[in-house]
Amino acid sequence: MLKLRTLAAAALALAAAGAFAAADTPGVDQRQANQEKRIDQGIASGQLNKRETHRLEREQHVVDHAENKAKADGTVTRAERRRLHKMQNHASRDIRRQKHDAQTAKP
Repeated sequence: MLKLRTLAAAALALAAAGAFAAADTPGVDQRQANQEKRIDQGIASGQLNKRETHRLEREQHVVDHAENKAKADGTVTRAERRRLHKMQNHASRDIRRQKHDAQTAKP
């Protein structure tokens, strides 16, 4: 009976740890959402054409993939977090450049 309780407690702790690891990057998640919103606003305003939009969305997908890979082992190290922020900084600059260049979507 004691072993069963210990096993159940261990399973519960493991499940809780997995849930915690999934929420380990709230700042990265929020920034991704903000950048996706900026892309959507660029589409709506006509500042981004289809090619630019595709390129920016692909870049966001790459950042998402890197975040998932960093979370895969259950913890995000300082180096992984730094790499994610660097990728997001680059993506943010690309969004700004594409939204403010002379190219626009055809009406």
